[in-house]
Amino acid sequence: MAYTIDRLLTGFSFDDADARTRAALQAKGFGVLTEIDVKATMKKKLDKDMPGYRILGACNPGMAFDAIGVEPRVGAMLPCNVILREVDGGVEVSAVDPVASMSAIENADLHAVAGKVRDALSQAVAAI
Repeated sequence: MAYTIDRLLTGFSFDDADARTRAALQAKGFGVLTEIDVKATMKKKLDKDMPGYRILGACNPGMAFDAIGVEPRVGAMLPCNVILREVDGGVEVSAVDPVASMSAIENADLHAVAGKVRDALSQAVAAI
């Protein structure tokens, strides 16, 4: 089972891809709660160079509220991570597939919420 929703962006800088990703997420009701610049962290902590790699912790508050309401410990798996990484030919955007990540939890109501989140994330990634 695939665990991410992916799209390769060509013709955009890393920062432009980031801005487009944030705008597409916002248009689907997601805000970015956290951001980890993995490239900068690896340089600072390990003095290692790597291509651009950023993790955005995206959250749709209404859907998160619904998920927590039906499965209170699901917060351990939130927010939904979206990564941007420099690859040959462009910037790849990958969003977690919440249906895949929630499959270990036996709760049909949670799976229904995860399906809605997956639809919204898929639409956001397609709109970038």
